[in-house]
Amino acid sequence: MAAVKDDFISLADPCVLAVVGPAERYLAMIEGAFKVLVEMPGGGLIVSGDARARQKAKAVIIALADMYDQGIDISEVDVRGLINQPTAVETAGQSVPFDQRNTIVMGRRGAIAAKTAGQAAYLHELANNDLVFALGPAGSGKTFLAVAHGVSLLLKGAVDKLIITRPAVEAGERLGFLPGDLNEKIDPYLTPIWGALDDILGAQALAKRRESREIEVAPLAYMRGRTLSYAYVIIDEAQNTTRMQMKMILTRLGEGSKMVVTGDPSQIDLPNRGDSGLVHAVHLLDKVKGVGKAELHAEDIVRHELVARIVRAYDNEFKS
Repeated sequence: MAAVKDDFISLADPCVLAVVGPAERYLAMIEGAFKVLVEMPGGGLIVSGDARARQKAKAVIIALADMYDQGIDISEVDVRGLINQPTAVETAGQSVPFDQRNTIVMGRRGAIAAKTAGQAAYLHELANNDLVFALGPAGSGKTFLAVAHGVSLLLKGAVDKLIITRPAVEAGERLGFLPGDLNEKIDPYLTPIWGALDDILGAQALAKRRESREIEVAPLAYMRGRTLSYAYVIIDEAQNTTRMQMKMILTRLGEGSKMVVTGDPSQIDLPNRGDSGLVHAVHLLDKVKGVGKAELHAEDIVRHELVARIVRAYDNEFKS
């Protein structure tokens, strides 16, 4: 735990290494952003520079130390997010990076935390509603955090099954002509989901849970007529569902189940964009009790920082 006296931040050596980053990369980011000098005399860090700049830099360093204490793997995305986060508490000795910061704790991956204020609000919605719509651009974490939350509930026994579905627009939901069994037919459309699951659970645990059908994949066409009880259901790329498909999947929700519907309204692939079930459902169910909504934006993108700038450029073009 970080202790602050004047401009000296007392940290254990492992925490110092985590905060300064590989080849002191994170330290360089903090120094460059706030125009301060950070030295490592042993037993912690000393921040020098303008008083206001020192205060901001210390807030970021303490927030990173807090993340380390929580068992969260610090990344460059975390450092960049804290540097750019205006709601950080800039008081020596304490730092609250996000007003609603949430942490998901699970087996192999350990602690997974929101990296932006938008993601923190998203996790808050997931924790407090049985149905959540998550809207946002690629890379904003809407799918990964939905998967992480679902896996955490599965591991805790809060649900019996994790069910993942998405529309296979390119195949028109007619998958019979593709080779292989059901999983092999739909897998190409679920690569991002499987990547997140493999990252969180590990290949061996994932394979075991798929075999036991605790984790199940199903195209929307195969969901009709089912009641999904004690399940955590993810509908990914939902901007490409039709209105009727969306109504069908939403009404599958059974006792003890939760559902997350993710999508990017700017990436609709349907012949008629106005047919999107996601856009229609978000508007229709806006005031319904128990339904949450999280909107993620370019500033929530946690891929390469260039991706956020690319998304903003396209958004600005469409607005003009």
